[in-house]
Amino acid sequence: MRQQAFRHRTGQMLAMAFVLAAGSVPVDARVTRIVIDETVPVPADQAGGLASERIAGRAFGELDATHPANALIQDILLARSPDGKVRYTATFVITRPVDAASASGLMWHEVPNRGNARPNVVNERAVGDIDLTSAWQGDNAGWTAVRPTAEVAKPHWLSVPVARHGDGSPVTGEVFGRIVNRSGPASQPLIVQSNPVPYKPVSLDTRASRLVRRVAESTRGEAIGETEVPASDWAWARCDASNPFPGTPDPTQICLKGGFDAARLYQVVYRSADAYVLGVGFAAWRDVGLFFKTAKADDAGTPNPVAGLVKHSIGRGVSQSGNFLRGWLHLGFNQAENGQQVHDGLWPIIAGRRIALNFRWAQPDGVLELYQAGSEGPQWWLPHPDALRGDAGGRPVGLLDRCTASRTCPKILEHYGSAEVWALKLTPAWVGTDGKADLPLPANVRRYYIASSSHGGGAGGFDTSLPGAGLPTAGPSCPGNNYGTGLLPANPVPHTQTVNALREHFRAWVTRGVEPPPSRWPRLSDGTLVPATKAAMGFPTLPQLRTTVPEVDFIMPVLDYDWGPDFNAADGSGVASNAPPPIRQVLPAYAPKVDADGNEQGGVPVVLLDAPLGTYLGWNITGGGARPFHPGQICNYVGGMVPFARTAAERRGTGDPRLSLEERYGDHAGYVAAVRKAVERARQAGFLLPADGDALIRQAEASRVLR
Repeated sequence: MRQQAFRHRTGQMLAMAFVLAAGSVPVDARVTRIVIDETVPVPADQAGGLASERIAGRAFGELDATHPANALIQDILLARSPDGKVRYTATFVITRPVDAASASGLMWHEVPNRGNARPNVVNERAVGDIDLTSAWQGDNAGWTAVRPTAEVAKPHWLSVPVARHGDGSPVTGEVFGRIVNRSGPASQPLIVQSNPVPYKPVSLDTRASRLVRRVAESTRGEAIGETEVPASDWAWARCDASNPFPGTPDPTQICLKGGFDAARLYQVVYRSADAYVLGVGFAAWRDVGLFFKTAKADDAGTPNPVAGLVKHSIGRGVSQSGNFLRGWLHLGFNQAENGQQVHDGLWPIIAGRRIALNFRWAQPDGVLELYQAGSEGPQWWLPHPDALRGDAGGRPVGLLDRCTASRTCPKILEHYGSAEVWALKLTPAWVGTDGKADLPLPANVRRYYIASSSHGGGAGGFDTSLPGAGLPTAGPSCPGNNYGTGLLPANPVPHTQTVNALREHFRAWVTRGVEPPPSRWPRLSDGTLVPATKAAMGFPTLPQLRTTVPEVDFIMPVLDYDWGPDFNAADGSGVASNAPPPIRQVLPAYAPKVDADGNEQGGVPVVLLDAPLGTYLGWNITGGGARPFHPGQICNYVGGMVPFARTAAERRGTGDPRLSLEERYGDHAGYVAAVRKAVERARQAGFLLPADGDALIRQAEASRVLR
């Protein structure tokens, strides 16, 4: 049981009481000014037949650091201007019908993913939905800095202050950065996913830092073959073959004497003074959303371009930004400072964790490499004790606790696939940390699992499942910081058609109260969720794979990190003082049971899974080649597939236990018939729109399957 959880308990209870009374507190903090920088038409082929435009600009906001709705923001009291306010600048883009009379009344509020806006949804333009994208991520290092003007096609970043003590002195602490799969004499930057680590060293004297190299790391967090690099053998500097070690001083680069070895991982720990108050991003996204939903104009009289057009709003985020939504709701930010509920619905997509944002020295760009935060505290919706870690002092907690207390909980739709189970540490959201029983869902949440699918789904179609037809010669790139390449072809199982149906259900639920289909996901109680081992899953032995895969420790489990005594694990807030954090324990990992083909059970009906052309995996295996640090391990969160043989003779020749295409379907017409049957099943269950089903049948008829 963690003592720091008790330290924060009283403060949490007081904050909850304050939130309940927030409607009686004077409202000083808000979006005070908006600037429209660019307005462009939406191309006709993206507008769905309804003339639309995109409006790009910047929102300037201020927060009352003492207001209960903002009190949970880490270091907010150290970020105040002389007048006591905390200020930010956020970029935004609004997509709206040109004719206001065509607006549907629904606004989608998007959370950018690593600064990038979600692609335009033509179906939403066609019915007059408004789309708002606004910034939340305030790392502000390198290419994440906020631009002086906003453009429709540029990424979204947030300007936030850096924490300072009352006398103006900097807040300092130890942070870490990593370099992996890099080789050669050139210096290397510290990267988190694709953006720079935001924290620079206080001193360029390498004796004040510690650089180590590692031979390997296991999925359990074990460091193998670690040795320290002498301070004399590296420099905070930029160098290359023409400007060799020690190079030119640069706080963003590491220059290594003798160059980098791609077969080694390098990790540096150093002291920084760039304590960005990143939790301001939660409040900024809240207030920008509320402004465009409810305000007529800013303080200077600049009109809100969608004033009076929004009756309902849904917050939506994918992957990293879906994790943002879960963390945002958990910390109570769906309640505005005046007590008003901000969004009517939230849609965290392929996201089963919380964003690692609201603590000092956070790295929100993390992608679940070792030592990346985000799995701390409750990942489940309703109160439940954290049986193995003891977060929150062992008392039951859940993601909906604060919005339940303030009566501001939205309707929630969540969907995800197999990659989230295998590499993104999803299953504690289903069964808690001990995996003893299925956790119940509240009435305001729907959960849908798209079995045997990659992160966000694959390319779709049918020829994409045939050997050599439409597949790249090399495997897919493993997501993450220069991670590597998968050995297996990319998994084509799509999310597109399922998401199209879910979108219609969610619109109807939020705007008209029409209930969506019942939730579907793998569960312990019906035997579709089991320990993540080959034997428990019933995974077949395939000649295309090593005989033991997926073996014990192939999955990426939740690691119980010790971030230090001032870190509040239940909220994912506080000060992370251990860099890197020790690992207390490895939590048990679970995965869906599979059928005789190796395809997962327990999800919503999907046509390509009901008429399969191979084994579709939420995981892949990392190759070696030019990026040799992770060979043989899970390929982070990209899926793979193993096609079926065409004939019985082919499969017997290789020892493949799975029936061939001819044995399953007979001929091309037989396969089309199987697709028709699968289409009807998905339609009847409510997970396939009629137009999408018809299109899939046409694709099957035109495919090369058993031609």
